[in-house]
Amino acid sequence: MSTQGVLGHLESQPRRRQEVPPQQSGLEKIRATVHALVIQRDQLKAKKEANKTVQKLGSDDPDQSTRGGEGPGEGEEGSDGSLYSQLLQLTARHAQLTDRLHAHQLIGGYDIIKTRQGKGVCVSMATSYEGVYLERYSLEMSVAPVVRIVRHDVPTFVPLARLAEKDGALQHHLKGFLEELSRHLDGYAGRRQQLRLLKEQHGSVEVMEGNVPCSLLVLCLTVPRTPPLEDIAVLCKLDYSDRTRCLPEEVTVQSEDEELPETSQWKDICTLLKETPLHKAVATLIQRGDIK
Repeated sequence: MSTQGVLGHLESQPRRRQEVPPQQSGLEKIRATVHALVIQRDQLKAKKEANKTVQKLGSDDPDQSTRGGEGPGEGEEGSDGSLYSQLLQLTARHAQLTDRLHAHQLIGGYDIIKTRQGKGVCVSMATSYEGVYLERYSLEMSVAPVVRIVRHDVPTFVPLARLAEKDGALQHHLKGFLEELSRHLDGYAGRRQQLRLLKEQHGSVEVMEGNVPCSLLVLCLTVPRTPPLEDIAVLCKLDYSDRTRCLPEEVTVQSEDEELPETSQWKDICTLLKETPLHKAVATLIQRGDIK
C-alpha cells in the first residue's frame, strides 16, 4: 500500500471508539525520527545531483569516448549512455521523494511511515519553542478495519481520547485531530522550556509549586526595599488554563504587605507576566529592580 493510499484509507474509515494502548517502542520512535531527517536530506541531495548531472550532460562531447585511442570497452563507462542512466535513476528517486513529500503535506506537515506491513502508519510530531526543536512524540495507528490508535508516547495529561472522539476527528478529520494534538504538545513543551530556562538563568527566583503539565506555577519573588526596611517576599501564581498556550491566562500575587498587589506597579507586573514568556519577564523585572 502506498503512503497516499494509506492516507486515503485513513480518511475513509467509519467511526469507532478509539482505544489507547501501551507506549510505542523506543525502536519505532527512533525510526520515525530518522525517517523525517532522511526525507529532507535525500530530497535536497537528489535535486543537487540531478542538477549536476544535467550540467555535465550539456557540457560533454558525444564523441569524447572515441578520442585518444580509447577502445569501445574503455569508452563505455564514460559514455553519454551511462550518464543518461544516472539521470534516470536520479529522476526516479526524485519522483519517489516527491510522493513522500505529498503525503507529508496531506497530513499537515507531520512525518509518517508505514508500519505493520502497510496495515498501519506511524505519525511523528516534533515540538519546538523559539526555533529550538524539543521532544518528539509519535502515534502508531491501525487503518483496518477502522482507524484506531495502537501505541503512542503522548503524555497522559494530554486529552488524547477526547481529541480523537471530538466530532469523530480520528475517523473523519485526521488532519484537524493532529493539528489540535500538536497545539497541546507544543503548549506543554513551551511551558516546560520556559520553566527550565527560568531555573537555569534566574536562581534567585524560587519555584514553590508546580504540576507535571506545567499549567500551574507558584513563584517566590523577592522585592527589595530601602533600608531600614527589610526585603519582602511575594508569591506569584501563574495559571495556564489554556493548555495549548505558553502564556498564562491569569496571574495573581500575594504578599505580607496587603496593599502591594493593588499598586499600579504590581498590576503592570502581572500584565507583563501574562504577555511575556516567563524567563524573559523575570529578566526584565530583575533588570528594572522590581525584584532581586
